[in-house]
Amino acid sequence: MHTFYTQLSQRNWLLTKTGEFFLMLFALFFIAYWFDSRKIMGINPWIKPMKFALSIWIFLWTIGWLLSELSQIPRVTRIISIGIMVCMVAEIGAIALQAARGTTSHFNISSPLNASIFSFMGTMIAINTLLIIWVLGLFFTQKTGLHPAYLWGIRLGLIIFLLASAEGGVIVSRGAHNVGVPDGGAGLPLLNWSILGGDLRIAHFIGLHALQVIPLAAWFFIRNQQQQAMTYTVIFALLYAILAFGLFGLAMMGKPLLSKL
Repeated sequence: MHTFYTQLSQRNWLLTKTGEFFLMLFALFFIAYWFDSRKIMGINPWIKPMKFALSIWIFLWTIGWLLSELSQIPRVTRIISIGIMVCMVAEIGAIALQAARGTTSHFNISSPLNASIFSFMGTMIAINTLLIIWVLGLFFTQKTGLHPAYLWGIRLGLIIFLLASAEGGVIVSRGAHNVGVPDGGAGLPLLNWSILGGDLRIAHFIGLHALQVIPLAAWFFIRNQQQQAMTYTVIFALLYAILAFGLFGLAMMGKPLLSKL
């Protein structure tokens, strides 16, 4: 782990340190969780900031590592890194602010202030998505010297990530993440994914983490199945996509991943 961290810091210092900041935020939110007895839609208000802090930490370190593979265009990758950092810090700031205020962050248009915060969050995510589209374009146009299987693992991971981001757009357009039942209610521990109806957050979560899973799978195949690494990577990515979008279809039918026992 120490070797990985050292390499990551050398590859992209800015996103490495920003990721550390999000780990510290997670610790602060965790402390707040134990001292705050309030409930928002049935759960502690600090659970959402905790989940987002962890998810964004993983995202930042992943993007930091991937951008370093585009070492021939350091100025461009620096601009992208700064843009992503600003968007993610702004996003978690809005989520934490609403948690501290004792209200929801997503889909909250109950007052001009809440609507403005939700709109601001959407703008930050839209800008971040455009930056990731830029990254994808660079991995198709720039020479990297990477093993073809690993390169395609990165490309396919980015593509599925962006499709999962589009699923997030579907959630926003609906004004709710649950299908067939109201948001909130009984859910899986910590994750709070609905066990009463469809929950679009599951497919969204799985799809977004293609960004980590598929390049890692490609790396594994290269190490263990050198000659067939490309084939295995493409097949794995296809199966992963089927899983992610199958879960989206399941949720849209109003069916939970796990039913209440």
